[in-house]
Amino acid sequence: MKESKNTAFDAPLFRRLLHYIKPYKGVFVLSLITVIGLAVFGALRPKVLQLAIDENIEQRIELGFIKYILIMLGLLFLEVTCNLLFIYYASWLGQSVVRDVRIKLFKHILGFRMKYFDKSSVGVLITRTVTDMERIADIFGEGLFMIFSDVLKMGVVGVVMFYMNWRLSIIVFFALPIVLIATKIFQKYMKKAFEDVRNEVSNLNSFVQERITGMKIVQIFAREAIEYKNFKEINARHRKGWIKTVWYNSVFFPIAELLSSITLGTVIWVGGINTVLDQTASVGDLTAFIMMVPMMFRPLNQIANKFNTLQMGMVAADRVFKVLDTKSNIQDHGQDTIQNIKGDLEFSKVKFSYVKNEKVLKGISFKIAAGDTLAIVGSTGAGKSTIVNLLNRLYDIDSGKITIDSIDIKTLALKSLRQNIAVVLQDVFLFADTILNNITLNNSAISELDVQSAAKDIGVHNFIMSLPGGYHYNVKERGVMLSSGQRQLISFLRAYVTNPKILILDEATASIDSNSEQLIQKATQKITHGRTSIVIAHRLATIQKSDMIIVLEAGEIVEKGTHKELLAIKNGYYRNLYDAQFLTKKHKT
Repeated sequence: MKESKNTAFDAPLFRRLLHYIKPYKGVFVLSLITVIGLAVFGALRPKVLQLAIDENIEQRIELGFIKYILIMLGLLFLEVTCNLLFIYYASWLGQSVVRDVRIKLFKHILGFRMKYFDKSSVGVLITRTVTDMERIADIFGEGLFMIFSDVLKMGVVGVVMFYMNWRLSIIVFFALPIVLIATKIFQKYMKKAFEDVRNEVSNLNSFVQERITGMKIVQIFAREAIEYKNFKEINARHRKGWIKTVWYNSVFFPIAELLSSITLGTVIWVGGINTVLDQTASVGDLTAFIMMVPMMFRPLNQIANKFNTLQMGMVAADRVFKVLDTKSNIQDHGQDTIQNIKGDLEFSKVKFSYVKNEKVLKGISFKIAAGDTLAIVGSTGAGKSTIVNLLNRLYDIDSGKITIDSIDIKTLALKSLRQNIAVVLQDVFLFADTILNNITLNNSAISELDVQSAAKDIGVHNFIMSLPGGYHYNVKERGVMLSSGQRQLISFLRAYVTNPKILILDEATASIDSNSEQLIQKATQKITHGRTSIVIAHRLATIQKSDMIIVLEAGEIVEKGTHKELLAIKNGYYRNLYDAQFLTKKHKT
């Protein structure tokens, strides 16, 4: 999507937004009807008043006066009814459109590659899906229809004024172009000001979200004063953006009000002279014009005010559509599904880079037979976790091939691929929900009895039942109510309960406490038994029984073999790593 130009109104963007109204055509038409009613009924009241004054009050004739009073009351009732219906249905339409766009946006975000999230701010995405969406709703509730109503009311009032007295109308029409020009200039500058405001809102949300999430780091490294200073600077820019919009408003609205007052005074002066001297205007005309001049100018002020709302909504819509237009999804064109797979896994000359021309994997190849366990060791940045990401197609390879049971994973539907693979990560993420829901991830096919049975199998049932509420214990945001070892046990159970054909343990035992270590060791043996497993570990004691061990260094496989075979390599990478970890034990023996 192209960057929005600094124009007062972006017509293509608006047409795209109106596309989401199609499912609600009936409500849209009803809202338009109520808007038309507001304009027509409001504009007719001064005319009825003029007739009542000229035909009854000025002539001192009682006959027919009650009729005009009843007509006035009827018009007022109809105007109030239209206003009530308009407020309800316009807001309903706005919220319905926002619901649809928000659902589409979230679904789109769910399919993004991990690379997108690597480069994007969480705070900005939250702003797009929450705050910006509310601004889009305001387009319909307070912007679009109200502007249309005000413009229509001005048109109807202008016609009525010209019909009643064209001489007095010319005075009003002469002042209107000046206000219209001022309004257009005002709208142009307000659009730029609102873009600045929305930018600073995103920056503010992103900053606060990251600092609250990383508050432990902020406090551990005594960064409170520095972060407070940074926050004040961002908040000052946010304030500056808003002050700019306040300044434009403070200039425009007094000028518009002054022009309205001058026009009204001129109409009273000229109309009074015409009424008294040459009788080209009646008292009813003058009274009606006194009512209608504000009805001509006030909508202009309201249009400018509502245009602010419309501009905020349009800027928000532009940002949301930019996310929707982002082409960062994993291509899910695969039609094949895996049924009763064995679990044979092969990487063939796989190359991959997160950043172009900076290879992380440099043509690695290995095979795992169904039911076997492959262990991967290597230094930080060697490419171990990248293998996990590629197998799940969180990222797509640059070249080579990855197959399961001789089937290229690119030909598989993503859902089918990922349903057969379970991953246990070192950094376990738990949602602010119950232990049960964190294990099943709200999969209705997995019952609580299934979870309890699986927990007993891997030896974590007693730990869970020791918590208040057992499986219904709420672990709060990111699982802060549990220790790292306890979170790891939940992660093991989450993987095991899905009964995966392929299991990946990515540094799953790297940061556990001593109380949880025995449980995790038991859980590891249980869930890896009989299924194809990839174990990435620093602790060599956990991988000695693996069927195959590969050593990665700088994106290449430098050693491959069983534990005994690798130990036999003099001065080998694995041998040196093993000696370093078990040096203390050797000295003791």
